[in-house]
Amino acid sequence: MTLYAAYGSNLDPGRMSERCPHSPLRSTGWLTGWRLTFGGEELGWDGALPTLVQDPFDQVFVAVYDVNRADEHHLDTFEQADTGLYRKTKVRINALTGELVAWTYVLDAYEGGLPSAVTLGVLADAAEAADAPADYVAALRRRPCRSTGL
Repeated sequence: MTLYAAYGSNLDPGRMSERCPHSPLRSTGWLTGWRLTFGGEELGWDGALPTLVQDPFDQVFVAVYDVNRADEHHLDTFEQADTGLYRKTKVRINALTGELVAWTYVLDAYEGGLPSAVTLGVLADAAEAADAPADYVAALRRRPCRSTGL
């Protein structure tokens, strides 16, 4: 088993159990020194894609999962890490049980662009399902998003 820190839609334990059925939730915590942002707008279907960048003044709520090799391979395919869209990086998580070292996905594209309202809604719903603090979820819901043109 290896530890994976989810910050996007995989924050949702229900969604993660469907994608990686043999990889239980271990803990939640904070990834300090990083911030949630978006990039690769030209690569996404409906706007910029979620990612992380280092920022000494910020933090990101994460769910930490014990991931087995088969589920890790499946997740790499799902997150398109096998195509180079996202790359893996090691991070330190401040969890209630102490500090954990885990890997997470970082978009291999420049920061910038706006996500769609749908993307922000999925991220906020996933954070809420993972019991993120209400102010964190509310901040996700208030973020600027791309106009749908409707």
